[in-house]
Amino acid sequence: MHQNKSSKTISQNVKLLTISEDEAGQRIDNYLLTKLKGVPKSLIYRILRKGEVRVNKSRIKPEYKLQIDDIVRIPPVRLSEKEKAPVSNKLNKVNQLEKHIIFEDDTLLILNKPSGMAVHGGSGLNFGVIEALRALRPDARFLELVHRLDRDTSGILLVAKKRSALRHLHEQLREKTVQKDYLALVRGQWQSHCKIVIAPLLKNELSSGERIVKVNAQGKPSETRFSIEERYTQATLIKASPITGRTHQIRVHTQYTGHPIAFDEKYGDKAFDEEMSKLGLKRLFLHAFSIRFEHPKTGEILRINAPLDEDMKIILKLLRSQNT
Repeated sequence: MHQNKSSKTISQNVKLLTISEDEAGQRIDNYLLTKLKGVPKSLIYRILRKGEVRVNKSRIKPEYKLQIDDIVRIPPVRLSEKEKAPVSNKLNKVNQLEKHIIFEDDTLLILNKPSGMAVHGGSGLNFGVIEALRALRPDARFLELVHRLDRDTSGILLVAKKRSALRHLHEQLREKTVQKDYLALVRGQWQSHCKIVIAPLLKNELSSGERIVKVNAQGKPSETRFSIEERYTQATLIKASPITGRTHQIRVHTQYTGHPIAFDEKYGDKAFDEEMSKLGLKRLFLHAFSIRFEHPKTGEILRINAPLDEDMKIILKLLRSQNT
């Protein structure tokens, strides 16, 4: 009797969802992350492994790609106390992001991402930008990152609100018609003649899971264009425009030229960082300040700018004062 009652309760809480055109094409594990907000990845993979999630009444693997009109069975999920992330911390991140949205329409959302926030939960972080945006826009049927930014890099981040927009923007990125410009504060005097760095990059993963990228002949072709924005006595503010989009590309290419970026924990210079910390710098000085691309729906050429935050503007003002 008790067993029947339990079965009845579960069946009442099971969700059967039909996949729309916008939702088709994504992996089932990513789909579940959007539908089961706040549920840890470990729990999502557990219910997939146990066969509690079904597509068209069949068991599926996490990498299964959803098709239009698939029927997904999602079981009721109850979190244990230890699996619940602190709600106040999450709400703070969500509310913080609202004021960082610099453009939004029915196709796109563009964010001026704060430094220190990962774009995706994972690597010990269960709540990133995309999770926060999904909490901020609970009615959005589709929200996916068009590209990535390192956790400590601030600035422009494109998020697609439709699958068609994501495809269109990915095509532009592949064809290298998207122009992305970054501001970086680097050590020493950048040489005026150094306008292009072409150096292949090889990604290595350490046993700890940390990723380190090095210039290596076996690596992938990588190109960054540079220009000088402002000179200071012990540093240079440069504009960096990546032509390719490799992991840590700007950070490694500046290090390769002998001018690492301020406060780069992986590729930086400690003595330079100490000097910058005296001025109050506490974070990687790399900011995606401008992007130019074709709007996926209207075809209009958009140029979006994201201002530096006040802390970084103060650092530049202090450096400027040292020049006189």
